[in-house]
Amino acid sequence: MFKTIKNALKTPDVRKKLLYTLLLIVIFRLGCYITVPGVDTFALSEAFGEANGMASLIDLISGGAFSRFSIFAMSISPYITASIVLQLLSMVIPALERLTKEGGEEGRRKINKYTKILTVFLALIEGLGIYLSYSSSGIFIDTSFMTGFTVVISLMAGTALLMWLGDEITNKGIGNGISIIIFIGIIAGLPGAITDIWYLIMGTGVFNTTGLLIALAIIIGAIILVAAVVFVQQAERRVPVQYSKRVVGRRMVGAQNTHIPLKLVMAGVMPIIFASSFLTFPAMIIQMFIPDIASQTGFWATIYNFSIASSTSQVGLGYTIANALVYLLLIVGFTFFYTYATFNPAEVSNNIKKNGGFIPGIRAGKPTTDYLSSIISKLTWFGGLYLAIIAILPMLVRFIPNINLAFGGTSILIVVGVALETIQQLESQLVMRHYKGFLE
Repeated sequence: MFKTIKNALKTPDVRKKLLYTLLLIVIFRLGCYITVPGVDTFALSEAFGEANGMASLIDLISGGAFSRFSIFAMSISPYITASIVLQLLSMVIPALERLTKEGGEEGRRKINKYTKILTVFLALIEGLGIYLSYSSSGIFIDTSFMTGFTVVISLMAGTALLMWLGDEITNKGIGNGISIIIFIGIIAGLPGAITDIWYLIMGTGVFNTTGLLIALAIIIGAIILVAAVVFVQQAERRVPVQYSKRVVGRRMVGAQNTHIPLKLVMAGVMPIIFASSFLTFPAMIIQMFIPDIASQTGFWATIYNFSIASSTSQVGLGYTIANALVYLLLIVGFTFFYTYATFNPAEVSNNIKKNGGFIPGIRAGKPTTDYLSSIISKLTWFGGLYLAIIAILPMLVRFIPNINLAFGGTSILIVVGVALETIQQLESQLVMRHYKGFLE
């Protein structure tokens, strides 16, 4: 990895992309400290001194921007929700399905345009909900129409700017822009996690043996988790493919042996992001209409506590177990949905057949499609359960006394996954630059 970064810094074109990406990341981090106009900063520090489960979840993704009520307080969550909605609609609306599967580059541009429009609309709803939720907490200078309008527009503008930053990183920088923004938001809490671990050991100014053992257990567990994530993310199932001799132009091309690389977790971290957004959406809507729902009881309070159980241990073990079961089903479901949306066994089978290829021991055509579908089904079950275990176990560990995990399994999975994906893109940029220079 370090060798790849070193080589990238020596290559002018790739170095320029890296520096541009770093510049946009700096803009993102600066925006996290620009407080929305009309907010009383002193009242804000008191109100967010003990953030509830929903607020702490949003604050983790936004890199602390939510607790500062900055222009990036909503982070990129409206864009994620809009992407989920459009992907689900593409399954039931024929026109969107055609754009997704047959539209090509033009279809992707239109889908991206619709996603951005829906993002702005959802940002308006979420910004209004955040303002209504905290209007009674005293963090705003006043509750006039102009103040509310300024707060909502500022939050919407912040989300729109984050979308632009993400697109710029994707098109002119290195890596997937949206993933990079989520990645930076999560690792921004790393200094706080180190401080918490130090406090376990020397919290009262006296060396604490029990705290040291807990800290070592957390560190060793994190290392094992990172190693497991890297191993599974890099592992692949290789399906052998043989191509017979064929004529290409005026030349006879000999037989070739190759393979189809199938990742164990083809969907990456997207199912967890989708499931988390889907599961916490009810809490956001409820809090919009009932600002003090956290201190109430009844049906809506039960739904709210169930929805935020994945991000806090204050609601009880029963809510967490119920939330974990639904979380598991959503992750597995989104894993199947996202895998089959990105890999079509029938299309791959037809391409192999058209190029005169075949899988050893499997006839071309429908048997090849069935064989690939069987492999994809097994890999998807493994990937879905693997993602679910990574996401759920830290939720239950929180109930162990004196343990406060700043980084859960989901955060580690996202951070490691984005880091590996970015390094791979960096390596591909270097390879392309190498061949380009060779041809020139």
